[in-house]
Amino acid sequence: MSERYDGAILLRFVYQAMRNAGLQAETVLMKAGIGLNQIDAKARTPSAAQFAFWQAVESVSDDPHIGLHLGEHLPLYRGQVLEYLFLSSPSFGEGLRRVMAYQRLISDMLQATLVHNEDECYFVNMVAGFTIRHTAECLMVGVLRFFRFVSEGQFQPVMIEFTHTEGAGQEEYERVYGCPVILGASENRLHFKPEVLNYPIWQAEPELLRFHEQLAHEKLQELARFDLVAEVRRAIGGTLESGNTSLETVAKQLGVPPRRLRTQLTDAGTSFNQVLADYRCRLAKRLLAQTSESIEQIVYLTGFSEPSTFYRAFKRWTGLTPIEYRKKKQA
Repeated sequence: MSERYDGAILLRFVYQAMRNAGLQAETVLMKAGIGLNQIDAKARTPSAAQFAFWQAVESVSDDPHIGLHLGEHLPLYRGQVLEYLFLSSPSFGEGLRRVMAYQRLISDMLQATLVHNEDECYFVNMVAGFTIRHTAECLMVGVLRFFRFVSEGQFQPVMIEFTHTEGAGQEEYERVYGCPVILGASENRLHFKPEVLNYPIWQAEPELLRFHEQLAHEKLQELARFDLVAEVRRAIGGTLESGNTSLETVAKQLGVPPRRLRTQLTDAGTSFNQVLADYRCRLAKRLLAQTSESIEQIVYLTGFSEPSTFYRAFKRWTGLTPIEYRKKKQA
């Protein structure tokens, strides 16, 4: 998986945190190039977009520690399948074990593993994928709040280690996290008291546990289908200008037999022709709206052999001719 994505829930939670904190959330989104329609969308967003987002938040808030402080305003992680899975488990430790198998539902960047031995108990690399300091510090607040919630306040952090070297003062970290923080560590760690692993969850329900685990598994399978379509899109992008974009050429680029790729796309609820048409449509719209490229050049860039074929396809996609669409968008 060459590109990583975050679940839609992350953007919604941080947006709500900005509003709770009294920040100009819409201004931040505009500066970061994020549309308001993305807040309510179910689509995953590229993790690479976090850099522009936090630049915008820091600029609007004028707070060099905005990730840490925004974390204090995050909504409690509720109403999601991972919460239900956790609360259906017989103990805090069992809930952790199950939920950690489905971290991707929140973000591809989550890579936490649990280390538990006689001497210590800690999560390692819980926020390792989030190389931006603000994301790691903000997310850590949300994690601590959720763990305290599902354990009815029994979860207590002992120490937190971050790999980034610059941050807030120790007093501020202890105020927010409730424990000492070490910066410049070799890896991100969240140390906590191991007794909480045995803490029983009174809501535990074996039948609901099976149901919620199945639901989480189905959502993970949806992500696998999303990955496949994303890989096909990238392969299409690499072959489009050659004019030789076909199921066979893309399958060869991905290293799978064409028949298998066709079957996998069918299982994902789409087809190669649908993915190709969607890619061409999006590319054509972007080129027409945001560049001054000639129509002839756009025909070439979108992989059409004849302008007339491109015109017919574009009219079918949008109900407008390419010239009408450009005039409308650039007005």
